[in-house]
Amino acid sequence: MHTQEIGQEIRKLSDGANQIGVRAHNERLILSMIQRHGALPGSDIAKHSGLSAQTVSNILRKLEAEEFLLRREPTRGRVGKPSVPMALNPDAALSYGLKIGRRSADLVVMNLMGDVLGSSQTTYPYPMPAEIFAYLESGMADLAHKLSPYQRERLCGIGIAAPSEIWSWTDVLGAPIDFSIWAEINVQQEVAKLSDLPLFTENDGTAACRAEHVFGRGREFADYAYFFIGSFIGGGLVLNSSVTVGAQNNAGAFGSLRVPAPGGGELPLIDAASLHPLEAAIAEDGLDTTALWTQPQDWRAFERQIDPWVARTGDALAHAIRSIGSVLDFEVALIDGAMPPDVRARVVARSRQALDRLDTRGMLPPRPEEARVGANARALGAGCAPIYAQYFFQ
Repeated sequence: MHTQEIGQEIRKLSDGANQIGVRAHNERLILSMIQRHGALPGSDIAKHSGLSAQTVSNILRKLEAEEFLLRREPTRGRVGKPSVPMALNPDAALSYGLKIGRRSADLVVMNLMGDVLGSSQTTYPYPMPAEIFAYLESGMADLAHKLSPYQRERLCGIGIAAPSEIWSWTDVLGAPIDFSIWAEINVQQEVAKLSDLPLFTENDGTAACRAEHVFGRGREFADYAYFFIGSFIGGGLVLNSSVTVGAQNNAGAFGSLRVPAPGGGELPLIDAASLHPLEAAIAEDGLDTTALWTQPQDWRAFERQIDPWVARTGDALAHAIRSIGSVLDFEVALIDGAMPPDVRARVVARSRQALDRLDTRGMLPPRPEEARVGANARALGAGCAPIYAQYFFQ
């Protein structure tokens, strides 16, 4: 990244600093700079952060002593002493990330750089609390055994990504009436019974968006809409290079957007561009739907059902993207989902074709583009939450 671009990024990170907690702010600032731009020497950090060389030096020494930073080989060839780039220690902080989906749950343990060090998955007809928390407890124990003693000491939290008001989807999931027990569950208390690690929860669409923003194509764009097609479609919103959660933690709830229904009228995007209609079509044809949710994904047996689903989904997304673009001037709409990459590419291509046919006079609609992270985005986003909440700027 060019010097000018680094400076612009740092000014964004520095906004809102105050004297209360300024030391923690400056530490996060430096860690965030290195996370975004790679190993940097103290002189570059001081130049672009606005901090004095002495302040930067003191913070770098502190972070190195705490094993958050590692020294790289000195850079020679400049006038004066060689500069020493400082890089993040990948094992400085680790976290668990749990995605609770309508048909499957995924658990990962990841490090500060987003590397997945271990993962597991379970599938079910619908998620019940007792089974989910039992899976979390046993899954964390199994994954911890794969870590070194040092890595286990650096575990800093648990992130959980789940749909908002999951209990409200009883009918669509075909779940029994006691599925509504989720409305009475205090997730914080339940997880506290299993672990002393701090818990961070997030909407699953926002979590997936965060994973794309950190590990995928998100850094290419300052402002964009993000769609994740799971059992039910969700989304996220990025403004000014930051994931936006909104005043009620529900920004990017694109599933509620109204789109044309086949045969006339309207229906919510969640019923027009989600995986549950595809699942229903597969089941109606007498096929086993398990492969839809099993990793690694192989959907070749469902080709006859996929073609019409791609057409309906792409057309519905085009209407949703046009609506979003009339409110906010996004450059792109990134589209991802719990699907094989080739199916995602077909959905994006169809949405582009459909958008080209719509009336967009007076506006420049966001351009549909493929996201990169893929089916594991929600679990990775969940794992990001503890690390970003404690060490980086969002």
